[in-house]
Amino acid sequence: MTVPIGWELVTLIMPSQSSPKTAFSLSFHRGIVLLLTFVVYVAFHASRKPPSIVKNALTGADGKPHPPNLHHHHDNSAADMLGSFGGVMTPPPVSALPAAAAAGWAPFNGPDGTKFLSTIDGTFLFTYAIAMFFSGHLGDRLDLRGFLAVGMIGSGLAVCLFGMGYFWDIHDMRYYIAVMVAGGIFQSTGWPCVVTVVGNWFGKSKRGFIMGVWNAHTSVGNILGAMLAADALPSGWGWSFVLPGAFMGFIGLVVALFLVVQPEDVGLPSPHSHAASDVEDEGRSRGSSAGDEATTSLLRGDVDEPPRRGGERKALGFTQALKIPGVAAFSFCLFFAKLVAYTFLYWLPFYISKNPIGGRQLNDRDAGNLSVLFDVGGILGGIFAGYMSDRFNARSCVAAGMVIVSIPFMYLYSNFGHVSMQVNIILMMLTGFFVNGPYALITTAVSADLGTHESLKGNSKALAMVTAIIDGTGSFGAAIGPFITGWIEPFGWDKVFFFLYFSALSAACLISKQVLKELTMFRSSSYDVRAGEA
Repeated sequence: MTVPIGWELVTLIMPSQSSPKTAFSLSFHRGIVLLLTFVVYVAFHASRKPPSIVKNALTGADGKPHPPNLHHHHDNSAADMLGSFGGVMTPPPVSALPAAAAAGWAPFNGPDGTKFLSTIDGTFLFTYAIAMFFSGHLGDRLDLRGFLAVGMIGSGLAVCLFGMGYFWDIHDMRYYIAVMVAGGIFQSTGWPCVVTVVGNWFGKSKRGFIMGVWNAHTSVGNILGAMLAADALPSGWGWSFVLPGAFMGFIGLVVALFLVVQPEDVGLPSPHSHAASDVEDEGRSRGSSAGDEATTSLLRGDVDEPPRRGGERKALGFTQALKIPGVAAFSFCLFFAKLVAYTFLYWLPFYISKNPIGGRQLNDRDAGNLSVLFDVGGILGGIFAGYMSDRFNARSCVAAGMVIVSIPFMYLYSNFGHVSMQVNIILMMLTGFFVNGPYALITTAVSADLGTHESLKGNSKALAMVTAIIDGTGSFGAAIGPFITGWIEPFGWDKVFFFLYFSALSAACLISKQVLKELTMFRSSSYDVRAGEA
């Protein structure tokens, strides 16, 4: 790979005659990579948030006027048509809108509006889940900088195109489904690329606490996306998509210009070679390439065993990876954990706007802004889960414990969140804390632990497949949760929350075997310590 053109230009304007391969230190590049990859995934999640913010505007539940459906009013002039379709993209004045314009946006404003919305959400998330397996495969074989940049620019374009349905007066479900399919495919490039790039630069221990902090990009992106979409909504729901989409495309251009995929591209040593010397006294060395062990070295605190005799290590197949102890259990655990988390991601603003708080009915903008506190709690929950799992070396116990505790807090939020704004905020943040913490832990540290299981004898090539199985299975849960919610919601929100309680309980039960194993090991080690003291 070559030096990104952005760094070439930076060195040209520097006062010294430094080469781009000697101008900056390893620490400087690491800081830039960490910051840039953080912002990249902030952009990915920010672009996923608008559908949850505009649900009321599309169904007409917000009571606000919208542009007229032009193909239902054939007396519009050509000038009016061009003004709506062209570069100005300015909605007609409110005074010029007919009363029917306040009824939402066809086809989402009919009796099956919430079902159509859940179909849109499900289309994106199912496509994303399926495409992730292919993106992980391609990411290992293509230029990561170009692959990620194309994915981001394509994602930004897809998000903008959904919003352009507002300005172009499109009411055909096929258009919105097609845009969501394209968006899901492009969005699937993000996670495998980001984790691999960071892993190339950080070859030493990055434990659960550090990953909990870095993984805050998910909640930060949700918060930013909600605020952008909510603040733009009064100007027309189309802007709620165009702004996050444009932000995504801009960051994609920054990636293309400045992202350095690996230290060798700028003449710096690979951290993996240093890792080998650090453990030389222990008689261990790292035999895999930087690309093979990128994710492992980021998320896992130890190093790989030497490669087996007989040459290159082979990547594991799907069936082989499933046989690794714990992979199937945590895959289905994440299915239900991500189902709960993404149901809140896509439906919480809609739920808030439908349920008065302290006797006050919030509009779409205020509901969207209030919902970000769920993700604030999620940031803290991810950091807490990582720290506690490091502190006690008990990933399963921490994940299962937080999932179980999330159930009573979801119950309290659904039954007492209406009492006052203060009570709502506290319960919402605590719910986000316990819902998002396990989800963040499983997608990072747990996946890496299983991808470097001792049964693999140091074959780090298993990690890509293990990560794809766990996160891919979880993404199917993320697709199913919001989809089913759209069909359950007309029967009452109490049914939706019961569905979430059952899902959370299922997530905990699926890793009960791993929990019992950790508890047994913990009791054994405690007994050994007491015996030694005696």
